[in-house]
Amino acid sequence: MIGRLKGTLVHKQPPWLVVDVHGVGYELEAPMSTFYDLPDVGREVALFTHYAQKEDSVSLYGFLRESERRLFRDVQKVTGIGAKIALAVLSGVSVDDFARLVQTSDVTALTRIPGIGKKTAERMVVELRDRAADFVGGGPIGSGMPGDPQSEAISALQQLGYKPAEALRMAREAAGDGDDAATIIRRALKSALR
Repeated sequence: MIGRLKGTLVHKQPPWLVVDVHGVGYELEAPMSTFYDLPDVGREVALFTHYAQKEDSVSLYGFLRESERRLFRDVQKVTGIGAKIALAVLSGVSVDDFARLVQTSDVTALTRIPGIGKKTAERMVVELRDRAADFVGGGPIGSGMPGDPQSEAISALQQLGYKPAEALRMAREAAGDGDDAATIIRRALKSALR
């Protein structure tokens, strides 16, 4: 497989999607980060792919962004982590936020990702810290704070105890054009109380 798949999206139901490429249907497993941005069924889609073969199975994984595929591969290099947990990481937190959590050694936030316990989170920090900057395209991440208001709001909601996927959903629903992080957080929290 060449690493990229382009065709018509035929079916999508997390975590599975089917892409038709010239009459051949490819079934792929994808993280929620990809599902959030997929086009409607019947539309064209281009995915970065990862092909995995084991003794008793063959799996194909799809990602809209190369940075997601790279993180998926790197996370699996951590002792005790396989594809299922790597998909959970991408479903629970953005690539940028994951890099930030690793660089700042935020084990508590990492354990909020389904399937990751304290020991696994600690291993991730130790084994991935040196490569964390590469997840977001290279270079140091800086202060450890997200760059845009929506990412800042997601990070703040996670610090308040919301799971990464829930914080992402809340921030997306609360965000409006030109809103600062404080406004997004305030709206998200008000909405959560309803």
